[in-house]
Amino acid sequence: MRIGMWSGPRNISTAMMRAWENRGDTAVWDEPLYAYYLNKTAIEHPGADEVIADGETDWRKVVDRITGPVPGGRPIFYQKHMTHHLLDEVDRGWLDKLINCFLIRDPAEVVASYSRAREKVVIEDVGVVQQAEIFDYLRARSKRAPVVLDARDVLQNPEGTLEALCDSVGVEFTPRMLSWPAGRRESDGVWAKYWYDSVVVSTGFKRYQPKPACLSPELEAIVEACEPHYRKLHAQRLLA
Repeated sequence: MRIGMWSGPRNISTAMMRAWENRGDTAVWDEPLYAYYLNKTAIEHPGADEVIADGETDWRKVVDRITGPVPGGRPIFYQKHMTHHLLDEVDRGWLDKLINCFLIRDPAEVVASYSRAREKVVIEDVGVVQQAEIFDYLRARSKRAPVVLDARDVLQNPEGTLEALCDSVGVEFTPRMLSWPAGRRESDGVWAKYWYDSVVVSTGFKRYQPKPACLSPELEAIVEACEPHYRKLHAQRLLA
């Protein structure tokens, strides 16, 4: 079983990866297309040269691994994907080989967090528009809409939401998904030192707390443009 969890940045995507890895029956892959994305776009990200050097920049080879044998022969292969890494030139037929799920977050919270990590933010960085596009693509190819999780729901009710997720994808829930040891993982991308400070010290999902932020007019415009796409996905979200 291959599970593709499609998220934008500054979400709880790494914590969700921790939850699945802690099951014991699941191999995980942290952002398979990141090196390809950075190499193709030449966008400035922290440690970009290191990420490119460490990863695979040919998307076809990445897809071969995504859809190939599961590392360690595990029964479940959980893949943490960033939606903006799936550039237009990447053929999407291989998505049919995954159980695709979507992890969404209020774009105002995403933009507020992301803008603290990067000086310049554009709408393509946020990933919400791409999430909606991928969701529509997959829904058109299937009679059943893909699973959508909202980060707020997960943080407010981790056990109930993860139980519902597991039921939706056809695996047995285990309480091992609710907590994990603090620290780095071999499965973490080389970019962990730039982005994962919070999750590295975590031992479970943090309780949800609203984080008011004062955004510039430029950032507010990005949030406003993302909002319809987020709301469309939010209306489809899985409820415990």
